[in-house]
Amino acid sequence: MSDKLVNGTCNGNGDASNKCNGTRKEVRVWCDGCYDMVHFGHANSLRQAKALGDKVIVGIHTDEEITKHKGPPVFTEEERVKMVKGIKWVDEVVLGAPYVTTLEVLDQNNCDFCVHGDDITMTAEGVDTYHLVKSANRYKEVKRTAGVSTTDLVGRMLLLTRNHFRQGSAEYDIEKEGSSNMGQDSTAKSPWTGCSQFLPTTQKIIQFSDGKSPNPGDKIVYVAGAFDLFHVGHLDFLEKASKLGDYLIVGLHTDPVVNSYKGSNYPIMNLHERVLSVLACKFVNEVVIGAPYCVTEELLDHFKIDVVCHGRTPISLEDGKIDPYAVPKTRAIFELLDSGNDMTTERIVERIISHRLEYERRNQAKEKKEIEAFEALQRQKQTQKAG
Repeated sequence: MSDKLVNGTCNGNGDASNKCNGTRKEVRVWCDGCYDMVHFGHANSLRQAKALGDKVIVGIHTDEEITKHKGPPVFTEEERVKMVKGIKWVDEVVLGAPYVTTLEVLDQNNCDFCVHGDDITMTAEGVDTYHLVKSANRYKEVKRTAGVSTTDLVGRMLLLTRNHFRQGSAEYDIEKEGSSNMGQDSTAKSPWTGCSQFLPTTQKIIQFSDGKSPNPGDKIVYVAGAFDLFHVGHLDFLEKASKLGDYLIVGLHTDPVVNSYKGSNYPIMNLHERVLSVLACKFVNEVVIGAPYCVTEELLDHFKIDVVCHGRTPISLEDGKIDPYAVPKTRAIFELLDSGNDMTTERIVERIISHRLEYERRNQAKEKKEIEAFEALQRQKQTQKAG
C-alpha cells in the first residue's frame, strides 16, 4: 500500500501538524482490537481516533488469536470485519492484526501512530499489548466510553437482568446488580470490566450524528424497530434500505414497547444505547428517538417520507389487532426487504447461552488480569510520586 500524500511528501513521524516542503501529509491512524459484539463504545473510540488524523485504519484480530488470549469470540472474524466496515468513521479494515501491536504493522499500513482507549489490554501472558508502540512514542490514548463493554453485554444476556432499562423515577439510577463474574455488581472490582449504567448526553448524540438534513428532492426512506445489540443482520438490512433512496431515517422504539413485543429482558440495550449504535452506522442519516410503534400519517408527513420498509422478520400487531404499517400500505409506499442475512438478536443470545461456561470463564480471567494491571499501575504512580 503506497502512502497517500497531500501535494507532497513528509517524514511520517506521527504529528498531524507536521509539514514537509510546505505541505501537510495525510495522517493515517491505526486502531486495533477484537471488535467482538461491536457496540457504541467501539464506535466512540474510532470517532475520537478519526479526530486525531485523516484516515482510520482498523486492524482486527483473528478468531484463533482472540481464543488464545481471552477466550472464544461471540462473532466470527468475517462478521466482525463487516461490522467495523459499517462504522462511519472507519476508512480501511485489515484482518489478521497481531495481538501485540508492532511498529512493523504500523509501517506496513503507512500509519503514523496507534490509538487506543485508556483501559489496559493484555496478552494471555499478562503483557501490555501496546508496550512496543508506547516505547516508540507512536501511541495516543482516547477516553474509553464508560458504562458499556462486551463483557457487560454478555452479562446482561446470561443473567437476563433488566436493570439496563429502568422506567419512571428509577430510569437514571446508577446501580449494579447481578453476578460478579459478569462485571455488573458491587463486587466487580475491575475499573474497566465493572460497568455502571450508561448515562446519555445531548453532546454524545451530537458527536455521533452527521447533522445533515435531506436535500430538496431527496427520496426519504424510513425503517423502524428495536435494533437491539446492533449486528450484521441489521447492517445488511440498513444498507439495502439506504439504496432505496437518498436519505435513511431509522425509528427506534422505546424500551417498554420493545419489551411488549419481544418479552423476557429485551431489549438487551436500552434506548439511549441503541440510538448511538444506530447513529454510528454509515448508512443511517437520522434517528427518531422513541418512534411510535404504528407508523402514523403525522410521522410520514412530518419527515416527508417516500418509502417505508420492513425486513422479513414477523410483524407484531399492536394490541394484537392493529397492523403498524397499515398507513404506509394504504399510501402504497410500503416495501418488504430481504437483507439476505438471517442473523437476529435472539440468535446472538442463543450463541452466548450455549457457551455460557466458556464466557463466564473468559470474563473472570479478563477481570482478574485487569485488576492486576490496574493495581500495578497505581503502584507505579505512587512510586513516581514518592520519587
